[in-house]
Amino acid sequence: MSQELKREISLLQATSINMIDMVGIGPFVMFSLVIRLVGNNLFIWAWVFGALTALIDGMIWSELGAAYPLAGGSYNFLKEAYGKKGGPLMSFLFVWQTCLQSALVVASAAIGFGQYFNYLVPLTWWEEKAVSGVLVILITALLFRNIRTIGKMAVFLWAGVIIILLWIIISGFTHHQVAYSPLPQHGENMFSISFMLLIGNASVKTIYSYLGYYNVCHLGSEIRNPGKNIPRSIFISIFCIAAFYLTMNWSVVGVIPWQEAMHSKFAISLFMERIYGPRTAQVATMLVLWIAFASLFAVVLGYSRVPYAAAADGNFFPWFARLHPRLNFPYVSLLFVGGLGFICSLTLRLEDAINAILAMRILVQFVAQAIGVVLLRRRKGTADLPFRMWLYPLPVVLSVAIWLFEWYSTGVAALLGLFLMACGTVVYFLARNSWPAVAKKKIT
Repeated sequence: MSQELKREISLLQATSINMIDMVGIGPFVMFSLVIRLVGNNLFIWAWVFGALTALIDGMIWSELGAAYPLAGGSYNFLKEAYGKKGGPLMSFLFVWQTCLQSALVVASAAIGFGQYFNYLVPLTWWEEKAVSGVLVILITALLFRNIRTIGKMAVFLWAGVIIILLWIIISGFTHHQVAYSPLPQHGENMFSISFMLLIGNASVKTIYSYLGYYNVCHLGSEIRNPGKNIPRSIFISIFCIAAFYLTMNWSVVGVIPWQEAMHSKFAISLFMERIYGPRTAQVATMLVLWIAFASLFAVVLGYSRVPYAAAADGNFFPWFARLHPRLNFPYVSLLFVGGLGFICSLTLRLEDAINAILAMRILVQFVAQAIGVVLLRRRKGTADLPFRMWLYPLPVVLSVAIWLFEWYSTGVAALLGLFLMACGTVVYFLARNSWPAVAKKKIT
């Protein structure tokens, strides 16, 4: 293939893409749901657990992303880690589940946008779905351009996200009305199995709100100085977003008691209404929708590179490897992710989509990658690694344990993940001989 992706995304742009992917509509829609799932003032520990999960797993992504800065992220990590025998199957299963769950991620963001839009204009179910579908179409159209322009757009959207979050946080702390403590007040035991299971169930929703700290790895072949900028972007994103989420939660329940906030679908809008009045709350709601829009922009951008990378490597359906002849981006892959996301946004419920997202990707992606780091270190050593995770192998052990715990916490959706893995394995062995290698890369 004569065309190649170009390294034109700076550290600021990469971090912007990560952060707007992470924030999205998730923390605003999940705010009251997390409180209801925990049922007491200790709900904020589910957000802390989500941040720790992202940080631990971020070390694995940083080591792999710096070592293999190519389009597709996990596709390349799994291919290299599992070698000639297992690599093609594992990398294919990742692309297989990504093609399915990326549509769920896109749909969940669009559905959340449509639901929150109800605060401004009451909508019927069909009108809400129409808003979600139109949003996906608009995002796909905006991404139909070269990566240099997209990088600049990401920084612009990111600046808006930061301003909005700071406004919410500062407003809460300057209008503090309710005493809040994250410590046990009525004899709760934070170290009991029942509490851990409760936090595990709620953290499925908070981890969803942190997902995206690794988006930069999907764009690895478009990042400048990837050995340094990929780890930096990941850790900056995680620390900043964790600080924003924790202070935002604390800020909101300092104005609206958590017992009241847990019953509101529009807790952030209610919070701004309580402080500034209904008109300002409407403005704040529009800004929350800005955040959701920015996140969906980053999500579709990152996922569109995964099927492209696999097809360009001869390990997936070849038409996904096509680049736009003038703008030089994987337009077939982009249209596929956007089109399937559009369909899912019209047919699914938000909570079902979130559980399925985690259940589908935990085993093939997160757990398999953590094990893959060990395999790569044993086979290749660490002398040539641009970044080495701290306290190895502790992050690997903790990551596998946490992800298996989260997989179990998704409930029935966990079985869906296993079923799709089995289907993907069958498709791989039936179709692999029909994929001519577009580009042959050495698997060691």
